[in-house]
Order: sequence, then structure tokens, then C-alpha cells
Amino acid sequence: MLDKTKVMIADDHALFRAGLRSLLEETGEFEVVAEACNGEDALKAVREQVIDVTLLDLSMPKQSGIDVLKRMKSLKPEMAVLILSMFPEEQYAVNMLRAGASGYLTKESAPEKVVTALRTVRKGRKYISSEVAELLAETPDATTAPLHSALSQREFQIFCKLSSGQSVSEVAAELFLSVKTISTYRTRVLEKMGMHSNADLTYYAIKNGIIQ
Repeated sequence: MLDKTKVMIADDHALFRAGLRSLLEETGEFEVVAEACNGEDALKAVREQVIDVTLLDLSMPKQSGIDVLKRMKSLKPEMAVLILSMFPEEQYAVNMLRAGASGYLTKESAPEKVVTALRTVRKGRKYISSEVAELLAETPDATTAPLHSALSQREFQIFCKLSSGQSVSEVAAELFLSVKTISTYRTRVLEKMGMHSNADLTYYAIKNGIIQ
């Protein structure tokens, strides 16, 4: 008998975690070895336990989803991370895949789709829905592509922090980079998105459901 795939569920809603655990363990293929309700706990579990796949929510307390994803991949590059988010694919999927995610699903996905995605990423492959495939095929300057799709993964990470109200110095301290470096990234983000201030970034992020 093949070993079960060891899974961590990182989500701040206990009922959602319980539902996922039940779904996965009923298949007989997966063993939920860890649960986390915030980014710090998720990273602690990655350091201390053997985990094949992490199901990661983007909106958890203490650390942003993209920060947690990048740190997970630096700690265990071989571990697959499947994003399971309330945000629609067009808002985050491409940037998450660029940042190292193995796949992206919305929380409205059918249960069987989640199981299929887990089986796919456990084999070392990317799980990409037809909707995400279309987004990946679009050029960043296409009229239908969102403005933030033109950003690199680091630019997108900094965009998320600035749009949520953090100052340049706060972002610099959090990412262990100089204020000058973050200022340069901020300038690039504003230029690429055709905006003039952090307030513009915040308005865009709220309007497009990137932050709440």
C-alpha cells in the first residue's frame, strides 16, 4: 500500500479546516498531519514536520499569504503549496504561481476539484485550471489583463504591502531590505500601473478585491 500524502491545512477558519480534513481523509489517500490558523503557526509546522503538500489560504492573521508562500518555499522547496482562496483567480493566481505555488483554487471549487488538484501537485506537477491557463497566456499589456499582472513577484509583494497601508520604512524592515530599495520598487510599481501615490494603489487593491 502506498504511503498517504501528508497534508497541512493553513486557514484561519476552524470549520473550514474541519471540512477539508474530513474530505481528504475520507479518500484514504491523504493524512492531515498539521493545521494552522495563522502564518507563524504554518511556518513553524513546515520547519518541524514532514509535509508533502500545504493547502494555504491567502488571508490569514500575522503574515500575508504571499510572504508565507515565499518563506515556505525557501524552507522546503520540494513541498507543494496549493493556494485555496476566497479571491477569484484573476486577482491572484498568476502572481501566486510566479511566487512558487503549485496551483490555485477558489474556495467555491467543488470538493472533487480540490482532491484532483492535490493529486496533481503531489506528483510534482502544477495544477492549472482552464481559467488560469487563459490568464497565463495573456500578455501583461492586454486590455483584459489586470494592471497588477505586469508586476514581478517581488513588485507584487511590495504592492500588496503598500496598498494595505504600510510605509516604505515598514516594508523595508519587514523584508530586510533598505528603504532606498523599497522606494525604487515603489516607483516601478507606480510606473507599471500608471499610478501616482499609495492612495491610488489602495483604491485599486480594494476595488479589485486584492485587499479588504
